[in-house]
Amino acid sequence: MKHLLNLLAAVALLVWGTHLVRTGVLRVFGGDLRRFLQRSLGNRFSAALAGIGVTALVQSSTATSLMTSSFVGQGLITLPSALAVMRGADIGTALMSVLFSTDLSWLSPLFIFTGVVLSITRPASPAGRFGRILIGLGLMLLALQLVVQATGPLFESEAMRAVIASITSDLMLEITVGAALAVVAYSSLAVVLLVAAMATGAVVPLDVALGLVLGANLGSGLLAVLTTAKSPPAVRQVTVGNFLFKLLGVVIAAPFVGLVLRHAPTSLVDSPAQLVVMFHLAFNVIASVAFIGLTTAVAKLSMKLVPVPRTPATGSRPRHLDPSALSTPTLAISNAAREALHQADVVESMLIGVLTVIRSNDLRLAEELRKMDDQVDRLYSDIKYYLTKISREALGEEESRRWTDIISFTINMEQIGDIIERVISDIEDKKIRPHRNFSEAGMAEIVEMHERLVANLRLGMSVFLNGNVRDAQKLLEEKVRFRDLERAYANTHLTRLMDRTTPSMETSSLHIDLISDLKRINSHICSIAYPILDSAGALAPSRLRSSLVGADDPH
Repeated sequence: MKHLLNLLAAVALLVWGTHLVRTGVLRVFGGDLRRFLQRSLGNRFSAALAGIGVTALVQSSTATSLMTSSFVGQGLITLPSALAVMRGADIGTALMSVLFSTDLSWLSPLFIFTGVVLSITRPASPAGRFGRILIGLGLMLLALQLVVQATGPLFESEAMRAVIASITSDLMLEITVGAALAVVAYSSLAVVLLVAAMATGAVVPLDVALGLVLGANLGSGLLAVLTTAKSPPAVRQVTVGNFLFKLLGVVIAAPFVGLVLRHAPTSLVDSPAQLVVMFHLAFNVIASVAFIGLTTAVAKLSMKLVPVPRTPATGSRPRHLDPSALSTPTLAISNAAREALHQADVVESMLIGVLTVIRSNDLRLAEELRKMDDQVDRLYSDIKYYLTKISREALGEEESRRWTDIISFTINMEQIGDIIERVISDIEDKKIRPHRNFSEAGMAEIVEMHERLVANLRLGMSVFLNGNVRDAQKLLEEKVRFRDLERAYANTHLTRLMDRTTPSMETSSLHIDLISDLKRINSHICSIAYPILDSAGALAPSRLRSSLVGADDPH
């Protein structure tokens, strides 16, 4: 029992070390990796090379698959390009297995010591995060030593030898066990290294080891499919296509396992562990090179297996909150920002519809607009919940600020939706049902304020998306102009009352409340500018700095 516990602990340590390296690299270099991938997608060969590089860094083809899938879900790259990236990702993880199979035990204490020092002394800095990557690498190397030490005594027992002997009788069983181990360990790299260590100690025969390696490759593809099971169809198409490639490769390679054992070049392979990792590398290189020309065909098959619904998604459903992107904070933040813009699009539709209701007295449209506020509220809740699942510790200073900006933006959109809902109810109760109308002058004022408000909302969405300081400045200036416009139109309305204009008298309460509510909406829109200007140091304690506003600005 003691030897079994030692082996389980060593395997757990190997998996945990792989996890530390993967998450650490994504947190430190996630944004750069995303940009590198996007710049490298000009053709399928450069995409494959990019996949090799990214996967070598993150130590996981599954992580690369999830990152690439998110790009497809956002419409940033095409499905064939994503599948080409995955062909390179398979080679990348195989290369890392070859590297870790060499005797790097002397690096383990160095990596762990340096990593702990950096992590403790500078915990919130990039150096501290890099320290956690070094700790992960050190733990992986240490775990491999412990696996070799623990397997010897354990597998000397007759019972364990009988279990191993039962596996050797069925190649399909070996592949199934290897796939299951890869799914449970969340890493095919860890499983291949484990199998290599067990082969070194003669714990498993070489033919079993190679079968387990094929299974580990198949399991990594299955793992990505399971991880993205609840993602949008465009995201799942990547992982399904990648799984199809792996399945095809395993089906073709399985009959040749015995041939590999008989004709393995002894000049290149001098140990069982080296044979295991070199077989893993050869399998992935040959499969990737042979299948890279099939990316378009497999992409079409994936789209048939996972079709995108033709009916447009309802506005209440999130479109960009991909759960598989949460392991990459920069990507998750980008998804949340895109969903916030989706929420703003719904608010814009509500705002535009208000004027139509005022002009046409359309009660059915009014009811639809009120229901859209429920959509805005649900999107706000979904975005907020998604953001809370992003580890704040994994975010840098800029990402943390963006996290806060998104929360603030969605709150403002939700409050604007609530105001619009109340405005529509007032229009129904005070104008449509009593069959009243605004005066011609009053209607012109409302139309002008509404047009300025829609323009400001669109400018606010641009400010939120791009963070342009000059546009943020213009937006904040609009707050003062809109307030002055509201005061001016309130005074002209009082003048019409003094002249006893009948339509103005009948709609007086609604008119005053409406222009006041439009001003409140504008205030929420303009508040989008504050975080941008504050980050740029463009805000004085009580007003915009004159150096940015300009000497000719009246505010």
